[in-house]
Amino acid sequence: MGGCSAPNCSNSTSIGKQLFRFPKDPVRKKKWVVNCRRDFEPTPHSRLCQDHFEESQFEEIARSPAGGKKLKPNAIPTLFNVGDPPFPAVTSPYILLPLKSEAEKDLNFGDHGYARRNPLTGLEEEDGERTSEDHNPCMQCQLLKKKLEQEMQHTARLQREAEEMKKRLYRLDRIEKGLQNFLYEDQIRALSLTKRSRRAVWSPETILKARKIRCAVGTKGYEYLREIGYPLPSYRTLCNRLETKIMVTTDMSCEELAELGLGLMATCDSPTEGVGDNDEEELMGVLS
Repeated sequence: MGGCSAPNCSNSTSIGKQLFRFPKDPVRKKKWVVNCRRDFEPTPHSRLCQDHFEESQFEEIARSPAGGKKLKPNAIPTLFNVGDPPFPAVTSPYILLPLKSEAEKDLNFGDHGYARRNPLTGLEEEDGERTSEDHNPCMQCQLLKKKLEQEMQHTARLQREAEEMKKRLYRLDRIEKGLQNFLYEDQIRALSLTKRSRRAVWSPETILKARKIRCAVGTKGYEYLREIGYPLPSYRTLCNRLETKIMVTTDMSCEELAELGLGLMATCDSPTEGVGDNDEEELMGVLS
């Protein structure tokens, strides 16, 4: 049966002492080893007896399965014959523990035969771990870094969209310059309207141009151009905007002229024989 692994201690269960195995948690195990003042790696068979624990490290009521005392989950051995331990006993797992002094790092104690001897760096390893933790970025820094990356991606996306808009504006500018070769400004503005209705304001140049187009292509051709989207005023607007009002005589009745909706001014009692060749040309000019 193995005995206590502490230096200068030979207690065992044969003399009624209760032994406790080293904890599996690496942090607590290191504290136990450092308090023992030994440079060794505990094995599953390594134990410390009850004499190395203060009474405050035992549960007040709970007992082990064998009926003995039971250590608290955060118990730390502190009672040794080698001075004050680097890690004092604690009653809460959240209490910060002091570091081992530099003078105690060079201490070297004997070892039991059943324990493996390995070089123990002591608190130097713990100091290295704490230093590495200090260099690790905190959670807030990681969140800020992630947010910064998202903002940079959003900025890059906006820059790409801005470049696309510049290219699109350049193309639209070239298209507008091409339209100015055969359209007036009011016609170009009319193209941007959802419906070229009474909101469109036509210039005198456009009215005269529309009259020439209607004379050239006829009524059906003119209306077809308007249907496919060519910016032209309606026939009613064209008649209202014409500066010259021509009075003609015709053999058609007033009802027939009203049905045509041509906007012609005529008297119902006009003789039919008074219509000459010039009048017919002027009438055709207005109708077309």
